Amino acid sequence: MTPGKIQFAESEGTYVLKLIGEVRLTLCSSLENLLQAMFEEPRFRSVIVDLSEAETIDSTSLGLLAKLSIMARKQIDQRPVLISPRPDITRILMSMGFERIFIIVEDVAGQTCEYQDIECEECSEESIHARVLEAHRTLMSLNENNQKAFSDLVKQLERCRQPEVTA
Repeated sequence: MTPGKIQFAESEGTYVLKLIGEVRLTLCSSLENLLQAMFEEPRFRSVIVDLSEAETIDSTSLGLLAKLSIMARKQIDQRPVLISPRPDITRILMSMGFERIFIIVEDVAGQTCEYQDIECEECSEESIHARVLEAHRTLMSLNENNQKAFSDLVKQLERCRQPEVTA
């Protein structure tokens, strides 16, 4: 497996985020910071997520992508485009209900971008915990199947987050 990596390109307010290799929660801090900067950019007009070189993607990363779509719809009233040529990853996306929040395509002909690498940022255990919890809450908000799939995990994460009460 190829270690996870994020690249991005921007042209005239259109952002292309390319997720490569093993897309796991270790990339989420960097990805979330990139998304925040993108949404704060006044020239932001659209976003394309390219999973053509992704080998795997975990549920926390999927939750962050769902958040990206929800934020894009609020800000620019558009569904982002998600490029997913791999049947195994597309099947996961569809099982999570991503066809309702993204325009999923297998390929974009003629796409040429000069990508910049994004550094993978370290983050604290507390920060990772909060991101995992938020990502899974976002996935649960998409449909009933996700609610059933992730409710036990979210409850457990919420319990771990609460400070211990001493008698």
